Amino acid sequence: MTTLPRPTTELSADEARRIALRAQGFLGAPDRRSGVRGVLRHLGAVQLDTISVLARSHELIPYARLGAVGRRTVEEAYWKKGSQPPHAFEYWSHAACILPVEEWPHFAFRRRAYRDRPHWHHELPDGVYEQVIKQLRAEGPLTATELGGAKRTSEWWDWSGTKVAVERALMYGEVVCVERRGWKRVYDLAERAIPQALLHDELDDAECLRRLVGLAGQSLGVGTRADIADYHRLKAEQVDAVIADSGLVPVTVEGWSKPAWADPAALATAPRGRHRTTLLSPFDSLIWERARTERIFGFTHRLEAYVPKPKRVYGYFAMPVLAGGRLVGRVDPAREGRTLVAKQVTLDGPKAVPAVAQALVEAAGWVDCTNVRVERVDAPELREALTLELARALV
Repeated sequence: MTTLPRPTTELSADEARRIALRAQGFLGAPDRRSGVRGVLRHLGAVQLDTISVLARSHELIPYARLGAVGRRTVEEAYWKKGSQPPHAFEYWSHAACILPVEEWPHFAFRRRAYRDRPHWHHELPDGVYEQVIKQLRAEGPLTATELGGAKRTSEWWDWSGTKVAVERALMYGEVVCVERRGWKRVYDLAERAIPQALLHDELDDAECLRRLVGLAGQSLGVGTRADIADYHRLKAEQVDAVIADSGLVPVTVEGWSKPAWADPAALATAPRGRHRTTLLSPFDSLIWERARTERIFGFTHRLEAYVPKPKRVYGYFAMPVLAGGRLVGRVDPAREGRTLVAKQVTLDGPKAVPAVAQALVEAAGWVDCTNVRVERVDAPELREALTLELARALV
């Protein structure tokens, strides 16, 4: 008996955009009962980064979806505290990410790849790896400094032998980062930090990849192969090998030149509800893949923190502004005491002014600022309108 091919669903560009917004938690009522942990499970990965302007990126992610959630609440939701069971672990996904602890078994393929890796940038001195494991077993969770020093010199890349060893152990899965303390990783043995039921590498690569491809599709709502691969930084051939068995279904999207796949649950009901108006971290999973952001929103997004200042177009940490399901501008923020400073504001026309003002005022309140000051607006003729909107919103 011949099996007929399943018909491919056709989506308009607008439907795909709204599906993506709902999948990322920006359309519909926020799930405040599940809170920060619910956001993490829903997204599957929250990216970490050292830059802190209004707050660090892993704090900005739940804020953008839930509103002014307490920053201590965010930290407590992520990290293991005392004898409490862990809810998350830190590992290499899209980049360095916080991941739901129940996904530990599904990163076995990556841990195996690290163990089989023949060449490393940093040399591992003899005996240091064993010493680090012995010290963690005897003393409990420690930072690299407490283990014997993170760096040999002040250069950021000049790791000590201890730092090389503990980071290697983290990649191998023998060690876990259980929290961040002053932005330093706190390491513990995986056998203590990961629940025993999850502490195994029994799943083969295909099963791991099926799960991560399926999760990426759920978190994206709809995406091309490149979108899905980028979510957990998989290779294209890894996605190709398992996507037919991942639970995702093929779709075509108006204006997309490449085939796409969608989460069946995302297609089951039309995406409706209230849109969030908010500033987005440049590392937010809604926009972290530039080609996808341009395809869905017609918005070119680039982090300029590492671009020489004279060559920056939008600012050091320009945060896109989401409103009405569109990206309507950018704000490069800073803080001076209790004033949120918009060093540079880029607006997509006059209609963006109320949304940008709302996003700025809400962000100011979240970081305990009582005032907002605008320094530069890319369209000077809109500066007065933005100032008036801010004044009204701050009353």
